[in-house]
Amino acid sequence: MRFPRPLRPDDAIGVTSPSSGIRPSYLPRLEVACDLLRSRGYDVRLGEQVVAAQGGVTGTGEQRAAELTAMLVDPEVRAVVPPWGGELAIQVLEHLDWDAIGAAEPTWLVGFSDLTTLMLPLATRLGWASLHGANLMDTPYAQPEGLLHWLDVAEAAAPVTQRSPGRYRTGAFDDWEKDPAVSEHELDTPGSWEVVGGGGLDVTGRLVGGCIEVLAPLTGTPYGDVPALGRSLADDGLVVYVEAAESGAFEIGRALHGMRLAGWFDEANAVLVGRTSAPDAEGYTQREAVLDALGPLDVPLVLGVDFGHVWPYLPMVNGALAHVAVDHHGAEITQSWG
Repeated sequence: MRFPRPLRPDDAIGVTSPSSGIRPSYLPRLEVACDLLRSRGYDVRLGEQVVAAQGGVTGTGEQRAAELTAMLVDPEVRAVVPPWGGELAIQVLEHLDWDAIGAAEPTWLVGFSDLTTLMLPLATRLGWASLHGANLMDTPYAQPEGLLHWLDVAEAAAPVTQRSPGRYRTGAFDDWEKDPAVSEHELDTPGSWEVVGGGGLDVTGRLVGGCIEVLAPLTGTPYGDVPALGRSLADDGLVVYVEAAESGAFEIGRALHGMRLAGWFDEANAVLVGRTSAPDAEGYTQREAVLDALGPLDVPLVLGVDFGHVWPYLPMVNGALAHVAVDHHGAEITQSWG
């Protein structure tokens, strides 16, 4: 694995939308997020593929791929942080200049949700690490005790240790049009990580994963060969992490079954499943979907981990060597680069 160097003040951070752009009404929130980066000493560079009149994609797949490629290979740009995810980052994959990106010094690509469509092949094709954490529009939110801001992780020389805060947020998303400066989340519900079958867990492996709905379609393509990545890292094995964004339990069950049958979890030392607010189906819950599809694996399963589409977001570096420990004292993950 190749890791970007830690971010430093005066580095440039690029902003582009390889998936969905933002509506003009969200520009005040975008400016709040960019101002936070500037306050930390960064030079923020906005691309042309950021704003979409109706909030959909900003341009063609070729246009979005060209701008993302240009930022990833620019030696002055040390991180690329899209405003948010979306639906069609998959349109970009075949148009990226993979040779040029692979020849460049690694740059942090930061985000989650549909952006994991791009982050996974950076690891499987190029051995590039990336940072699964809050998108740019979420960047103004403060992290709860125990978790780091994605900037703190990108600035670290590693290792970094994070602990479950033991609480999470329920309810609707904040209205960024009404209050573009909102920066606090109320964690109103208790919740801890659960090792299926009970007991504790102490395991190490290289992190890889993301959003189930967008990664499952990459199974069997040149962009999602996780089994090959696992074999190349056989000395360490993998800690695979997955989370459901919004699809129903039946859809998630089918996707996870397909990923398992394709060998996605063959090199896994453990599977971490993020907390979700996605809907259950009649007679089939999200929990049952995970246990049904991944129960046949002979590896530990950990449910309710603090990443994904339910706040808080635990930043994780794809490719980092992770030590995951869960016991009666709590749950924590330590990540090391190199």
